[in-house]
This record gives sequence, C-alpha cells and structure tokens, in this order.
Amino acid sequence: MSVSTITSKGQVTIPADIRKCLHLKPGDKIDFQLEANGTARIFPFSRKVSEVYGILARQGSAALSPEEQDARLKKKFKQGKI
Repeated sequence: MSVSTITSKGQVTIPADIRKCLHLKPGDKIDFQLEANGTARIFPFSRKVSEVYGILARQGSAALSPEEQDARLKKKFKQGKI
C-alpha cells in the first residue's frame, strides 16, 4: 500500500512506485475521476499521439493521420462549423 500526506495547500506527492507504474514524469498531467461509491481513481493524462492514434476512427473508415485531422479541423473552423 502506498500512502501520502496532503499538505496545507492540498498538494500530494505521488509515491514513487505509483509514478513508476503509471509511467509518470515531472510535468505530466493526471486525471482524477470520482466513483459513485466515493472512491477516487487517477489516470495518466499525458499521452503520446502514437498511443491514441486511431481510437476515434469511425467503423468502416480508415483512421486519419494527425496532419489530416489538423487540416480538417482548420477547414471546419474557417467554415464556422466549430
């Protein structure tokens, strides 16, 4: 079990074994999620593009590269659709 103390400013040091398991490095962000039963979970928020590439692809269509996604977003911004 890993235990940490909350400072007067609400800060917590994430124990080294947890940081290692989650591959957290200085500057990384973490996501806190509250569960209905009152527990909280933390997840690494910083991800590499290679880790998330293709997760939003629609079924039956190829995933867009990051460059293609950027181009489509720019086009939609110019058209005022976003």
